[in-house]
Amino acid sequence: MRTLNLGILAHVDAGKTSLTERLLHTAGVLDEIGSVDAGSTQTDFLPLERQRGITIRSAVVSFTLGDVTVNLIDTPGHPDFIAEVERVLDVLDGAVLVISAVEGVQPQTRVLMRTLRRLRIPTLVFVNKIDRAGADGGRVLRTIADRLTPAIVPMGTARQPGTRDAGFRPYDGTDASFVATLTERLAEHDDEMLAAYVDGTALPYRRLHAELARRTGQALLYPVYLGSAITGAGIDELVAGLRELLPAAEGDSGGPVSGTVFKVERGPAGEKVAYVRMFSGSVRIRDRLPLPGAEPERVTAISVFDRGTALRSESVDAGRIGKLWGLSSVRVGDPIGAPHPEQQHDDGRDDDGDPVAARRRFPPPTLETVVVAHRAGDRGALHAALTQLAEQDPLINLRRDDVRQEISVSLYGEVQKEVIQATLADEYGIEVDFRETTTICVERPVGSGSAVELIGVPPNPFLGTVGLRIDPAPAGTGVAFRLEVELGSMPPAFFSAVEETVRATLQQGIFGWQVMDCTVSMTHSGYWARQSHSHGVFDKSMSSTAGDFRNLTPLVLMTALARAGTRVYEPIHRFHLELPAEALGTVAPALARLGAVPLASTVRGSAYLLEGEIPAARVARLQRQLPGLARGEGVLDCTFDRYERVRGAAPRRPRWDHNPLDRKEYLLQVVRRTGPRRGGG
Repeated sequence: MRTLNLGILAHVDAGKTSLTERLLHTAGVLDEIGSVDAGSTQTDFLPLERQRGITIRSAVVSFTLGDVTVNLIDTPGHPDFIAEVERVLDVLDGAVLVISAVEGVQPQTRVLMRTLRRLRIPTLVFVNKIDRAGADGGRVLRTIADRLTPAIVPMGTARQPGTRDAGFRPYDGTDASFVATLTERLAEHDDEMLAAYVDGTALPYRRLHAELARRTGQALLYPVYLGSAITGAGIDELVAGLRELLPAAEGDSGGPVSGTVFKVERGPAGEKVAYVRMFSGSVRIRDRLPLPGAEPERVTAISVFDRGTALRSESVDAGRIGKLWGLSSVRVGDPIGAPHPEQQHDDGRDDDGDPVAARRRFPPPTLETVVVAHRAGDRGALHAALTQLAEQDPLINLRRDDVRQEISVSLYGEVQKEVIQATLADEYGIEVDFRETTTICVERPVGSGSAVELIGVPPNPFLGTVGLRIDPAPAGTGVAFRLEVELGSMPPAFFSAVEETVRATLQQGIFGWQVMDCTVSMTHSGYWARQSHSHGVFDKSMSSTAGDFRNLTPLVLMTALARAGTRVYEPIHRFHLELPAEALGTVAPALARLGAVPLASTVRGSAYLLEGEIPAARVARLQRQLPGLARGEGVLDCTFDRYERVRGAAPRRPRWDHNPLDRKEYLLQVVRRTGPRRGGG
């Protein structure tokens, strides 16, 4: 049996979870359709999801359509949880993009469609809610062609839209207008079709339909269906489209083991559970699987999805999605076995050990905040709880300041903050507050800088020699570590300690921001081998350890960084703003006051479309002001574009009050907790 791993994507409140319920009901998995408002849906299983009526974590359910097993993944629609969508994209065979027939194309819809097209994921579009007052299928189709892609093929039309009796009338081979439109679309991608179209030669509809399936599978055409997840209108036709137009996977179960972990959660006993999509081969209970940066671990249990739920199994085979137990070191984005061809441009993790960042589909979070426990005694429990949440969502980028005893997290928006707060209270019993949300800047080196500390030479307090040079690197290249010393000059564990500490130290540069886009070269190395006194007793105070290099490296690196100097760069967003033409006179001055730079403008009927750039720190203010400026009719879509150098005085990270050149002294505060180690005798 073939398998279709299908993602359901949409802007929040477009009805994708309701569509999931309807599909499960149509396939016979559910006897009764759940309600988002009532909190009774199959895929919104978290209490917080049921309370808020939104999807926060992706969820997998399974059903059968003829000879195809569909693993359906319901994803969040709110932009604050775009990271959940990102993790799903690597495992999809196809997608359904849901658009409301009332609200039409919304900001998140554009972001999702751009990504689906860039990744060439075969996609069907479902225009939902044709039974709602104000539904206008024709208008939405025109908007899709105008704002998302002109390569759409409407598969039918809505009857009586905006009423409870709304339905979907599918086109077929007897509809001359549809056949002509379909032939024209196909002719754009096939010379034979083009010749037939030019000559006016009629082609069999079966041939056209087969060619539509081929081009849909290549993500060159996007069939569009209209209907209602609530009433069931258009669902049978959509189901037929899933079965006939999207390419199901036929992986080689006998091939080399290759899969991807796209989700990690904790089981009832606190154990890690990894969700894995298998591309080839099979994983069986008791198999030992290698993981990046960890020793091979044994699979202790497996579940596969079947008819709406996960069932225990001896194995998970190519093309399927399964849950694996026993992998205590597993992280989101880890490859299982050999990397899938799309992932072979990296080693499974980025420069900071993040398995997701190198394949990032959406921009990283550009906001951060400090999490503060109400009770001082909860600090340890808070860090443990946030560590578990970071397993599920690595992009929250958990960070702890050991001197201030503060914990920071990265965010996409305020709703995500509220969800973290509620999760900590409900699941861990920890009440927290948040400091003011701030924009995340980055630092980049201005020039080159070097420093060295020699073993046995004051003021070096540790038993090791470390010399480092930091050089600027092209934007977007991250942090690279290089050796300019002989690999055999020290034990490998000491080199690993230096590299790991370099990456950790660069999380906070001279101004407190993460240092990006640089190359750190190790220019000097040295250690004292294992030594003992004359009576043969080993004395670790006379012998170098990895701890010496972990403690010494930050001191050397920050000296080199201070000599190189850094500049601070702030995130810049690209914005698309649609507003009534008459509102332009009030909106344009407001944009100027916020530092926004319009780059292009288009008149579209009575509407005006502005595109430009705005500092990320000003986006929230623009969102608050826009309803009043545009009389509630402005639609704003902002996405991260790049980092740009801050003009004027470089901003320091909030709560980072050290003198810019005293970062080394700050690190010494941490070092002094264990005391210096100098050899004697």
